[in-house]
Amino acid sequence: MSLAVARIIVPIDVARPFTRRLFETVLVLLILLIVCGAARAEELEPVRVGVLQFGTVSWELDVVGHHGLAEREGVDMEIVPLSSTSALNVALQSGDIDMVVGDWIWVSRQRAANRNFTAVPYSLTEGSLLVRPDSGINSLEDLAGKRLGVAGGPVDKSWLLLRAYARQTLNEDLSDIVEPTYAAPPLLNVLALRGILPAVINYWHYAARLEAAGMKPLIGIDEALAELGVEEPVPLLVWVFSEHWAADNPTLAHGFLRATYAAKRILAESEQEWERIAPLTQAQDEATLQALRKAYRQGIPRQFGEAQVEAAKQVFAILAREGGRQLVGSSTSLSPGTFWNGFKIGSPAQ
Repeated sequence: MSLAVARIIVPIDVARPFTRRLFETVLVLLILLIVCGAARAEELEPVRVGVLQFGTVSWELDVVGHHGLAEREGVDMEIVPLSSTSALNVALQSGDIDMVVGDWIWVSRQRAANRNFTAVPYSLTEGSLLVRPDSGINSLEDLAGKRLGVAGGPVDKSWLLLRAYARQTLNEDLSDIVEPTYAAPPLLNVLALRGILPAVINYWHYAARLEAAGMKPLIGIDEALAELGVEEPVPLLVWVFSEHWAADNPTLAHGFLRATYAAKRILAESEQEWERIAPLTQAQDEATLQALRKAYRQGIPRQFGEAQVEAAKQVFAILAREGGRQLVGSSTSLSPGTFWNGFKIGSPAQ
């Protein structure tokens, strides 16, 4: 390591012994600060985090960066913006990134194919089914014969779980009684707010925006899961990483995850922090910001252990039945090790 020495012009009389000693002391302290700072920077090891360019994960990571939470854990957090979920998965599999927020069903499918990925819960927040207040839709039965916007395509988890819920409560397949319209989440919001679609199933942050704009929640995925006998909250989003990487870099893996949970605590408690990150959320008004904040906070995992893993197994079985091989591949059950036991949520460290 080399230090560039600049010419210093000192507007004091260094000829006097006391002044000279003071100057020398200050200069030594400054050099020590520079050297120690550089040494500290060299101690930090990188964790490369893949994120969608305009995804909600960036809100939390901004809190991590703003408060220096990763650095406290000895982690140099490197953000790698990518353009799509597919790009995230490819980058993770190629080793170009270390961490990404993704889908535990994908993790289970990878493990079934002997690819050693694993997961830690990121968020419990799920999508929901919302209807326009002028649609005349007050129950699931009222959807019959109407267009229903669905984000994520035919094997979207929220759509599949609501289909299972309809079988349970109506003895009907929801896809047989509605006209599903698959589209990107932002487009679904536009179509709903313009009155083209009377009802939509959308991801949590899009659903929060619709609710703030006056649309009514008809049923949430948490309600559907409870009706289907799933009693414990199950994350629909998780941090995904290679188990081999975590074994080789346990301090980095734990440090990064601790930093993200420290950020969650800040966002759970601080109204000022939400005001600070408001531009990142692209909330156009206070009602939208409040809806996003409420939904985010409801989704913070407070505990994850054996009971929650058993609930995930139940959800996997439901999704496998509804989505088939297109969703779960050749898996018949949740693959062992899908959820990493190396990081405990709900322990004093979190």
